Formats: sequence, C-alpha cells, structure tokens
Amino acid sequence: MKNNERKIIFSPPDITEEEIEAVGEALRSGWITTGPRTKELEKLIAEYVHTSKCVCLNSATASEELNLRIAGIGEGDEVIVPAYTYTASASAVIHVGATVRFVDVQKDSLEPDYDALEAMINEKTKAIVPVDLGGIPCDYKRLYEIVEKKRDCFRASGNTELGRKIQKAFGRVMIMADGAHALGASAGGRMVGELADFTSYSFHAVKNFTTGEGGASVWRDIPGVDNEEIYHMYQLLSLHGQSKDALAKTKLGAWEYDIIEPYYKCNMTDISAAIGLVQLKRYPGLLKRRMEMIKIYDEMCDRKGLWHLDHYTDSHVSSGHLYLTRIPGADDEKRREIIVKMAEAGVPCNVHYKPLPMMSAYKKLGFDIKDFPNAYHMYENEITLPLHTKLSDDDVRYICECYEKLV
Repeated sequence: MKNNERKIIFSPPDITEEEIEAVGEALRSGWITTGPRTKELEKLIAEYVHTSKCVCLNSATASEELNLRIAGIGEGDEVIVPAYTYTASASAVIHVGATVRFVDVQKDSLEPDYDALEAMINEKTKAIVPVDLGGIPCDYKRLYEIVEKKRDCFRASGNTELGRKIQKAFGRVMIMADGAHALGASAGGRMVGELADFTSYSFHAVKNFTTGEGGASVWRDIPGVDNEEIYHMYQLLSLHGQSKDALAKTKLGAWEYDIIEPYYKCNMTDISAAIGLVQLKRYPGLLKRRMEMIKIYDEMCDRKGLWHLDHYTDSHVSSGHLYLTRIPGADDEKRREIIVKMAEAGVPCNVHYKPLPMMSAYKKLGFDIKDFPNAYHMYENEITLPLHTKLSDDDVRYICECYEKLV
C-alpha cells in the first residue's frame, strides 16, 4: 500500500495570508505583549460562548491551573479527572498541590463512568474535571445532578479570600471543564463555556482555532461574586501579581505599580491575539468544513462496522476536533501494525489517548491501569484519522480507501 506521491499531514494549522498580515500589523504597531488585541479577543470569545468574561492566557494548562487557583483549590483537596485524557487535565491539579483521583470511563465510551464518579465524591472533593474529548460535550446534566445530590459532602474552605467566597457561593463540588478541544461545541443549545462552572480552552497549533500557543478561561456568573473581582485575580495570577498590566501603565503618570503576591507568568501576547482575531472571524466556516469531512468518515465507518465518535446528534453539536475510531477485535499489536501501514501509504494516524495511569509520571503516583479496565479497552484498538481543514474531499476519500483496505 505504499504511495510515494501523496503525503498527508496529520494536523497542520490552517493559517491564511490574513492571519499573517494581522501579525505584521501587530508587530508594526509597537505593541506586541498583552494589549488591545488581547482584550478584544477576550471580549469576542466571551460573546461567542455566551459568558460575561473571558481571560486569554498562554495555554489551556495555565487556564485550568488558574481556574483551580481562583476557586481556592490546593493542598488537602481532591479533584476527580477521567483516566482517559491528556496529561494537562491532571497535571494542573498537581501544580496547585491538590490530589488527582482518576475515574474510569464507561464501557465502550469515552465519557466518565458517572456512577463511579458519584461514589468517589467525599468531603475532600472540591472539583470534577470533565473532558470534552474530540470536541464532544460530556453529559453536564448528569454531572450537575451528581454534585447537587452530594451537597451534604461538600466542605467549603478555599486557600484564598476569593476562593473561600466562590466555594461558599457554590456550596457544592465545582465542575471545571477541560474544553481544550471544544470551542464552538454545544449541548442542549448551550455552548461549551456556559455549561460548566469554569471552562478552559486550548488554542495550540493543532487545535481547530489557534493562536500558535494559547488558551483561555471562561466562567459562569457566580451569585454574590463580582466578575470584575474574578477577572482581576486572573490578571494578577498571570502577570506576576502585578497590580497593573503594561497597557494600564501607559496612561499618563501611571508608572507605579505594586506586586500583590509572587504569582506566575502566563499571559497571552497581542501577536498571538492578532492570529486569534482572524481565526475567530473564520471559525464558523472552519467548523462547517469539519462537519463535511466527518460526514464522509462516518459513512465509511458505518459501512465497515467501525466504532467512531458521534459528533453530531440531537443532543449535542461537536466542534469536530478529532476523529477517533476503534477496530473491532484488534489488540494493541494489530493497531500498531495498521498505523504503520497507513503511514506507508502516506497517511499519518495517531492515538488519542494513552490513558494516564499507563504513563510513568502517574505510575510513580501509584496509579495502575489494571484499575481502569474500560479506559484500557478503549485505548488498545483506537486509531485517530487525520481531520483538519487543509484536507480536500479527495484526501479524505483516499484516507477512507486506505483504511478500508487495511481494516
């Protein structure tokens, strides 16, 4: 099946001359760090996902970590994370000093085992991190039923004044979505961003919407807590605890600032935001194109009896970020063989994801994949096909042809 003429790339960024020109304008403006373009992108993303505020940062990992810090989560607290995800979903929990507790996925599904998740909640549990893998929203209705049912277990604490205020306002375990894949996805007519209490997005180079590197946090309005206070704390946390950002210091005579706490450095630059402003304008068309390609893939998988993610249903609309499939009856060895042969045909494939309990860092923490049999079962025969807006219909059909022959 070797094909030396066709070479498909797995996940290149979709960048046009318009993005390139926008970056040039940002560079020529003399303002290249966090400034007016970043503030405009925050405003437009908040409008797009129907939230009051958005904070743009340098990664989704930073976004998730700051969500946890804003909510006062830290040492002595526990956060529940699916075992089937990328490391950022869990590493942010570790960064703030809290304890990760992994939950298995359901049988033949990438969604968490909600019954097992409910049973794990105890007085130390402060948050759940559902992962909208591939761009498909989790069952947030079920998640809210769980945390409401478990209100009696919740003990508001918080290691900051704002965190204590937020935890008391919720009075229950918080839902902090890893929406890294899911900008533009929705469920029940509501956008990912207004479904969870806090949501983090990724704008990494391989994502549907990119700023090169970058991410953002959004949150739902919290009764009794001022959004401006929350936004200001994100600014402090992302800019060394500095009381004024560089933009505010440009005002006449406004040179002086204070360092409130020795915090972190994870702000977005206006160079990145310039890319994002163009990407957001193009985004509806990019999502539509993904839907068209997914339809072709779905027809092939259904014809061959292959499991695949259901991106578009009566209950949800996906962002169409990843196209995950599974090969019935195949094991890890057979899956690897198919991936090699696809590569020989000029089609790179991937695996999303190797469950975290299989990774060295998490083995050292005492996790064992044997305790997560459904996650391993999903992983061992999963293959992710290329899905990006630089592919032509002819490319997608060629990928289908190669895959059908091998499977």
